[in-house]
Amino acid sequence: MADSKEKHDDGPYRSDNRRQELMASAAHLFNQRGYDATSMRDIAREAGMLAGSMYYHFPSKDDLIIATYEEGTRLITEAVETAIDGVQDPWERLEKAAIAHMNTLFGGNNFSILLCADISRTAPALRIRLIESRDSYDALFMALIEALPLPADVDPTLLRLSLLGSLNWSSSWYRPGGQTPAQIGALFVRLLKDGLKLPTDK
Repeated sequence: MADSKEKHDDGPYRSDNRRQELMASAAHLFNQRGYDATSMRDIAREAGMLAGSMYYHFPSKDDLIIATYEEGTRLITEAVETAIDGVQDPWERLEKAAIAHMNTLFGGNNFSILLCADISRTAPALRIRLIESRDSYDALFMALIEALPLPADVDPTLLRLSLLGSLNWSSSWYRPGGQTPAQIGALFVRLLKDGLKLPTDK
């Protein structure tokens, strides 16, 4: 009976839902345990599926983490683009982007928080795919930083790495009860702006 029900649940009317459930379960477990410590069987159990059935949606665990990573990138990109829409001042745009970034990371979104995970020890081919997925989002922040009135000796790439590194590292230490994610995002941009002031600006 279990096999019959599983086949019915994975039929054409539930295929997309089941795929999304698998991705959500995978993102949750990858965040909790790490990629290497999470098996396909663990993910199937979390999603309430038979282990063999999930291969219809994702042939391998690599395919699954790539899909969750791409979903996280899509969600956080949409949040940032919505936040900066119509904002003209370049520093305000960057602040709005940082706030949206933080609110998305800590808003219960298991997909986007996965982007903060350390992927340095993943297999080279997989790491390249994950970096490619994240590159489009990094490019969004790069464009925001390049639009700033920066001193000539400031490297925009290093500035982007510094800001995104600070925002993402908060996933390892942030606890509710203090400053909100939005306040932290705004603070990082303010510190960045203050640190770039020339002596004549003081």
